[in-house]
Amino acid sequence: MDCKNDRYRQAGVDIEKGNQFVRNIKDMVHSTHGPSVLGGLGGFAALYSLGQNYQNPVLVSSTDGVGTKLKLAFMMDSHDTIGIDLVGMCVNDIIVCGAKPLFMLDYFSTGKLEPHVGQQVVAGIVEGCRQAHCALVGGETAEMPGFYPPGEYDLAGFTVGIVEKNSIIDGASISNGSAIIGLASTGLHSNGYSLARQIIFDDLRLTPDSQVDDLPAPVGQTLLTPTRIYVDALSAVQKDYTLLGAAHITGGGIVENLPRVLPKACRALIKKGSWPVPPIFSFLQHAGKLSADEMYRTFNYGLGMIIIVPAVEASDTLARLNTSDYTAFLIGEVAARGKHKAAVELI
Repeated sequence: MDCKNDRYRQAGVDIEKGNQFVRNIKDMVHSTHGPSVLGGLGGFAALYSLGQNYQNPVLVSSTDGVGTKLKLAFMMDSHDTIGIDLVGMCVNDIIVCGAKPLFMLDYFSTGKLEPHVGQQVVAGIVEGCRQAHCALVGGETAEMPGFYPPGEYDLAGFTVGIVEKNSIIDGASISNGSAIIGLASTGLHSNGYSLARQIIFDDLRLTPDSQVDDLPAPVGQTLLTPTRIYVDALSAVQKDYTLLGAAHITGGGIVENLPRVLPKACRALIKKGSWPVPPIFSFLQHAGKLSADEMYRTFNYGLGMIIIVPAVEASDTLARLNTSDYTAFLIGEVAARGKHKAAVELI
């Protein structure tokens, strides 16, 4: 075909460029594959073998995006970590059920495909999959002329994990006196960016390169720090201790997410000051004149994952987590709900 007469390309969709993009990322994607991944890129669907290692397997799935954190990537023309955020937001949601992540798919959509940008995004997704010990089995790259502003794209992810039915973590065994442990976040992760961007770039008129005394790195670099992936942390706890419940702290913060795993008869008493809050949160609260309630409901406030364990195992669980690559804190305990309206009380 004479490409000069290719009307689809003239309309803004370059099929051959898309095909070359797939060829360029093929080796990266294959690096996440193990023997359970059947076939390769280019088929209509991805195939994954569960094998014979499960007695009563339950599949666990989740889908998510990165939200307006993408705007930071556009502003800074930095795209190599945003894929880690995508994986983190998806796999952190399924591991709280006790699931082991199996595989991930992504959806990358843009007005005009810039292969070097797309390859950076995929490189981040691959790195996230490595951290989560799951395979990137496929995805979709869509070129949609006129649908997005120049230089922008959207990103979504889909993950599937597996857990034995009798090993599902649903919080039902949580009881009064159970210990609540918080695992440190790396910053905002992927939530609250609409408010953070408004404060920093609209109200304060800062730029991504602006250096603020309270922050260890320029504003843009601080905000673009990727989401922490907690697969290894929860796996370690499940292996040696009793994991009664877990909550991924995303939009809605501690006060909205922790109740999702608590029995109706229980409430969580969270001790303020029991963990160090990264300076980006204090900066946003002061600069935006935000109340404490709004901070706790908008951001993770320094804790990206909260787990609940029996009180007698709290010290050993903390020691195990803190000798690994994670930082954990005893932040509270479970108490009787009684007539208290709030499922989470900050004390």
